[in-house]
Amino acid sequence: MRLKFSLAVLAVCAAQMIGAAHAQTKDTLQKIKETGVISLGGRDASFPFSYKLSADANPVGFSADLCMKVVDAVKAKLSMPNLKVEYTIVTPTNRIPLVQNGTVDLECSTTTNTTARGQQVEFAPTHFVASVGAAVKKSAGIKSMEQLEGKTVATVAGSTSIQLLRAYRKKEKVELNEISGKDIADTFLLLSSDRAVAMILDDIQLASLIATSRAPADYVILDERLREEPYGFMFRKNDPQFKALVDQTLSGLMTSGAINEIYAKWFTRPVPPNNVNLGFPMPEAIRSIYKSPNNKGI
Repeated sequence: MRLKFSLAVLAVCAAQMIGAAHAQTKDTLQKIKETGVISLGGRDASFPFSYKLSADANPVGFSADLCMKVVDAVKAKLSMPNLKVEYTIVTPTNRIPLVQNGTVDLECSTTTNTTARGQQVEFAPTHFVASVGAAVKKSAGIKSMEQLEGKTVATVAGSTSIQLLRAYRKKEKVELNEISGKDIADTFLLLSSDRAVAMILDDIQLASLIATSRAPADYVILDERLREEPYGFMFRKNDPQFKALVDQTLSGLMTSGAINEIYAKWFTRPVPPNNVNLGFPMPEAIRSIYKSPNNKGI
């Protein structure tokens, strides 16, 4: 009995060691081939990039759709049409460690590609460029940032928008009053209730707030931007075969124009679950990225 018990323990330990070895391997395609599983990382509430329609469903969205194109490419590359897809819901604090330790093969959400993060993980070609800008009511008649002179502008407490706005004030020598909301919803209320004439935030988040507001037609996002932030999918460094497949797949979607239809699906048409249309036509910064794909960080 003791011998059998010992052998059983050894077998379990061996299985765990093999699993750990798979998790830590840098050869992602080999890992996928041997396990029959590709592990994706997503978010549960990053609308409309990666979000869940129900508690037990996989994420859907723009980022999720693009990641499934990579999954299709992996299936074809490895001749594994029945490859299993497993999702792990990640957070801003754990997403990089989960990629590094092999839990997640490809992280598919809204991670900004920065040079600091680029030291820890590899980034796919940029699939979206978020820009920090300003939303105003059309009735205010404001067409440019300089017209905010002497007016009250709302920012989200603790956000990078505050620093960007102050840098703009210093550079352009524009005098304005700042007021902060405790969160995004509270800050939008400052704008909608006319306690502020503008709200500074990531443009896609502004578009989401406007689209889900009581009167979307009352608002407009100014053309000027304070900073652009490239979003990219993350995967492990030092894995040239997987990098080549990811790069080729996403770059091909971009340069061929196939990505335009996927973009339109999520940003210019009704989106589930409430059929909200963000009305967010593709900005020139994104068009430029799709013409010449790259993974340059900021």
